[in-house]
Amino acid sequence: MTTKSALASAAVLALGALTLTACGSADAQSPAAKSTAASPAASKPAEAPAATDGGAQDSGTGTTGTTAGTTGSAGTTTGSTGGTGTKSGGTTTGTTGTATGSGDATSDSYAYRHPCAGAQITVRVSTRSGHPTQRVIAVRNTGAKSCGLSYYPLVSIGSSDAQERSGNITPLIPGGLGGAPAYALYAGQTAYAVLDLDPEGGASGAGLDELNVLADGEHLPDAETKVFPLDPGAAVMQPRLGLYRATVADAAASAAGANVQS
Repeated sequence: MTTKSALASAAVLALGALTLTACGSADAQSPAAKSTAASPAASKPAEAPAATDGGAQDSGTGTTGTTAGTTGSAGTTTGSTGGTGTKSGGTTTGTTGTATGSGDATSDSYAYRHPCAGAQITVRVSTRSGHPTQRVIAVRNTGAKSCGLSYYPLVSIGSSDAQERSGNITPLIPGGLGGAPAYALYAGQTAYAVLDLDPEGGASGAGLDELNVLADGEHLPDAETKVFPLDPGAAVMQPRLGLYRATVADAAASAAGANVQS
């Protein structure tokens, strides 16, 4: 009985040891199992790169939008600058061109340096209204720039039958003249000179029937002399010629003061 009890006790002890070992093994494996079970949750952050990439795209889109906005601003700035430059350049050029054209057309100094050419002017003669003995000589600048005339036109009265002009009558002119040039004729403007054939009104016809006019006796050649017919039997005695003036009335007043032989 004693031996059987001992064997039974030993068997019980062995069985308990085995049971304890099995339990210990299960407990030892539980952390690993827990770790293994937790690993899917832990691996979830590994998906973060995908989420991060998606965030980067959004950020990139925002960056791209910002860059595009910057580009737009730069484009606007460039456009503004270009516009200002163009406007400024156009204004400068327009102003310069206008100033030059205007200066040439209405400048006394330019006119004094550029005597009128025959092709630049026209010459007309007409009877002054209400004054049958007076002739109005009108010289018009048909060019684009101003030009200079002498103080008065070179005038003589003669006969169309004469072989030469040496015997023509020349009028009196105002004295005290000096310096040159004398009259600036602007582009598109007209200068007037008045010739009074018979200031005293006491002469009778003397067979003189033509009026010779050279707009500028100092600079134009004789070939530019224009010949105008006078009324048959026109009275000519001590004619007087005035200086170039801007109006007919002023030109007539100048002729009234002529006192020196031309």
